[in-house]
Amino acid sequence: MGVLKTPLFTILFIFLGFLLYTKLFGAIPFSVTSIQTTKTDLFKVTGEGKATAVPNQADLSFGVTKTSSRIADAQTQVNTAINTILDELKKQGIAEKDIKTTNYSLYPDYDYNAGRNTIRGYTVTQQINVKVKPIDKINAVVDLITQNGANMVGGISFSLDDNERKNLQEQARKEAINIAKEKAQSLASLAGLRLGRIVDVQEGFVQEPLLYRGLELSAPATDQKTETNITPGENTVQITITLSYETR
Repeated sequence: MGVLKTPLFTILFIFLGFLLYTKLFGAIPFSVTSIQTTKTDLFKVTGEGKATAVPNQADLSFGVTKTSSRIADAQTQVNTAINTILDELKKQGIAEKDIKTTNYSLYPDYDYNAGRNTIRGYTVTQQINVKVKPIDKINAVVDLITQNGANMVGGISFSLDDNERKNLQEQARKEAINIAKEKAQSLASLAGLRLGRIVDVQEGFVQEPLLYRGLELSAPATDQKTETNITPGENTVQITITLSYETR
């Protein structure tokens, strides 16, 4: 019995000691440190893909400007020319939704002689933007608008319609991904790395429209008929793809 009493007294003494300590100084502080590690290093490669096609639509800006001593006369001349041109465009199969007025202006012309501002006439201008498709109509359209009174022709821009642009983007995207994967395998092999799964894909997109700026008319069209010859060239869609790999 004496042997058993000694451990019991020891345990009781320790318990009473803890109890007395907490009464005097409060709870005994404990701390647990948690360390979490995350692998953040990624192996990144970039590939570039391109796809090219001949544009299948064009945007053309043209206008008619007339000056007369009376506002009504200038307006009548502009309206007559514009209406004739629009009728001819519709005969060429240009849809009404693809024809849009972009500017209509009327302003007085002043004579500054003898120190006085005298109105000598009025200038009326109307400008139209027309989308031409299919693109093989563009030469005929330019000829008909200049032969029917247009004396302002701006730049012609060539582009791809939505379906063709999406097709080119898909081609360029596939090429960029294949190039990026091939580059990743080659670099990893040379560097002695083992590639894991792809964890991120980023895309950059660039489209290069071609512009034709050769038609600038500052005087009324003449009666001399000349055939217009405009070539659209090619449009290029360019896409870059960046792949991020885990490494093992």
